[in-house]
Amino acid sequence: MFPLFDRALKYVVRTGALKVTDAAGKPHSYGDGTGAELAFRITDPQWEKKIALDPDRYLGEAYMAGGLELEQGSIYEVLELLLKNLEGRPQPAVFELFNQARIALKRLDQYNPVGKAQKNVAHHYDLSGALYDLFLDRDRQYSCAYFESPEQSLDDAQLAKKRHLAAKLNIKPGMKVLDIGSGWGGLGLYIAETCGANVTGVTLSEEQHKLSNERARQRGLADRVSFRLLDYRQLNERFDRIVSVGMFEHVGVGHYKEFFRKCRALLTDDGIAVLHSINRSDGPGATSSWIKKYIFPGGYIPALSEVIPHIEKQRLYVTDIEILRLHYAMTLREWGNRFAAHRERAKAIYDERFCRMWEFYLAASETAFRYSGMNNFQIQFTRSQHVLPLTRNYMLAEEDRLREIDSKTPRFRSISAE
Repeated sequence: MFPLFDRALKYVVRTGALKVTDAAGKPHSYGDGTGAELAFRITDPQWEKKIALDPDRYLGEAYMAGGLELEQGSIYEVLELLLKNLEGRPQPAVFELFNQARIALKRLDQYNPVGKAQKNVAHHYDLSGALYDLFLDRDRQYSCAYFESPEQSLDDAQLAKKRHLAAKLNIKPGMKVLDIGSGWGGLGLYIAETCGANVTGVTLSEEQHKLSNERARQRGLADRVSFRLLDYRQLNERFDRIVSVGMFEHVGVGHYKEFFRKCRALLTDDGIAVLHSINRSDGPGATSSWIKKYIFPGGYIPALSEVIPHIEKQRLYVTDIEILRLHYAMTLREWGNRFAAHRERAKAIYDERFCRMWEFYLAASETAFRYSGMNNFQIQFTRSQHVLPLTRNYMLAEEDRLREIDSKTPRFRSISAE
């Protein structure tokens, strides 16, 4: 089946230098020869067939199983070469056929009722905390950072992300704030500590729930911050502010109406909400089958065109939208470098196959944000048009005010590696 694989690579790789050795040991060259040569070999003809027909699933599986062995360069560099060549170009017809099939089935794949949603979350977020300590910042922010400059450190950029979101929420002391998908609690703790709010966080991860409450106790904030192991759909209170970061990707397109209807019910009449999510800038699509199987079952990255109509239909006002373009690519670069530096420790926690899976996940994600149109949106919405200042200047002023406060606040690693 190498002729099919060969045809696909000739279509994709037009610039750069790639050498592929087939399962019979014969080398093949692709590209125009520019740049450093990258090389890998396929160890079994079955992988040639599978990758040629559906690279979205089988390229990652081959790398995990040792069916694709690197000879020159890294898996990131190989993926970068492929996606840079495809940037702005249509995929080969056979690739698009599989993609259309995934689109047709996406509502079934993303059916996430109460209960099933928790199982999907546990698949990823209940992994060993020691793994996440290897590559995340000290606050364990597992979402896109906000780089105020290209030289900013990951820890500073994650702090800037929390500050940026808090400024958009325009929080006053004593307000009730809900964090949907609160993770290990870093954003909720920041809002309570820096803004003087009373915070409720909800998560479906048992590990995150346990550790976020421990962090609140360590910081002396347990009287003002509560993290609950609860599906947001089971809440029946009202909040002055709602924030959700990196959770909406797990909702599923069939549940968007339910999500925004619940947000409207949970917001006070003068409440403000900010939703931070990955965005696909080329319109509705489907989740990568490899990502769906190995990393985020039930997950989906939305397009703005899929989200905004649901906000409108719930009689909510979109009051601000910001697109963060390359910030997640920069975040993933930091995560990838940190994981590589601690790879042997990750292997001791899990095994070689897991390390290859995680390398592929981080590399594929970064290249998607650099070359395949992925970015992030932050949507601010309200129940009333009258609750915010007339211009966006208040956000900048509030960011400056919060920076003055958080610059004097000690930064602790509140979670010890396991």
